[in-house]
Amino acid sequence: MGKRKVPDLYRAPFPLYSIKVDPSTGLVITAGGGGASKTGIKNAVHFLDLQLVGEYQYSASLLHSHDTDPRATMNLAVGNGVIAAGQDGTCCLMKFKHCKKKEGNAAQKDGNSVQQGTARRRAGKGDKAADGAAGSDMKDETAHITVSALGEVQSDMNPQDPLQKVVRFSPDLSLLLTGGTDGHIRVWEFPSLKQKLDFKAHEGEIEDLDMSPGNKHLVTVGRDFSCSVWSGNQLAMSLNWRETMPHIAEKTYRYMACRFGRVEDQKDALRLYTVQIPHKRDRRPPLCYLTKWDGKSLLPMLTAPCGNEVISTLAVSDSGTFLGLGTVTGSVAIYIAFSLQVTHTHTHTHTHTHTHTHTHTHTHTLISRIHSFPALN
Repeated sequence: MGKRKVPDLYRAPFPLYSIKVDPSTGLVITAGGGGASKTGIKNAVHFLDLQLVGEYQYSASLLHSHDTDPRATMNLAVGNGVIAAGQDGTCCLMKFKHCKKKEGNAAQKDGNSVQQGTARRRAGKGDKAADGAAGSDMKDETAHITVSALGEVQSDMNPQDPLQKVVRFSPDLSLLLTGGTDGHIRVWEFPSLKQKLDFKAHEGEIEDLDMSPGNKHLVTVGRDFSCSVWSGNQLAMSLNWRETMPHIAEKTYRYMACRFGRVEDQKDALRLYTVQIPHKRDRRPPLCYLTKWDGKSLLPMLTAPCGNEVISTLAVSDSGTFLGLGTVTGSVAIYIAFSLQVTHTHTHTHTHTHTHTHTHTHTHTLISRIHSFPALN
């Protein structure tokens, strides 16, 4: 287990709530803001270029800032050049394009473009050139981003305070799936945005959802202690992680997150990973647990403790080799997917709750709203 101070890779002028890596361009897309309150804190989506510049050094360049006022983006999904952004009870879809331009030539204005920006490299707070910290000066690049609105759908109907909690594209990008505080799963055909399904999946808020390759299994996690598998809008089965931990009393834990992941060097194998957190918090906080399931039979294979800091987010690397966890106390950790053993931890890398983590495809880097870990080989 390695522990070291992680320098700021990038610091935005507003709270960050979500982060994704675009698989086609490698761009890091992060979003957040101050919401509709008149605090002067902006709401935006930032497009960053992340580069490994040394064994343990990274460079982050801000390519573009897209204004989303008056709403902050709380969660997002990225697929085929499209961002699905959860803003209050609405899912807003934006198309972005990463363009190259000749040095010294002004970017041509796109009639559909909302905003354009030239790349600038910004220093993180506290970075020093003498320390060799990446991204410590400003620099013009030869790339720009164009963003245009595609449409929006109402993704949560809670009459009190509508809020979309999670959004995903299906693996084949044919479906857009959302879950919110009203307990409903809503599914739209993509890109037509024709609604396909709308059904009550959980009592209370939906915490997470994911869909397996081939769109065979939809797995949802709710605050009602359940993790459910759906075929269309019909309940196929309910998962029970306590089969691997029978000594744990019922309803002392609830599911927090779920993710499908491939198995390295096994083409047809699939795994599902879930996180279970204590239902009640004590002065002496009990352990959280990570469970690995067979992705086809959906039977539990292995459960392991993952510390007593409450887990708030889960990510799986594209290779299926590593799992990334973020906690409500601002720590991050990397686990080996095969054994569920921890390999790296960094405590309190943030001062607030982790709302999102993502693994970077090309550098095997865990990015957490937004910090980086050393590359794992």
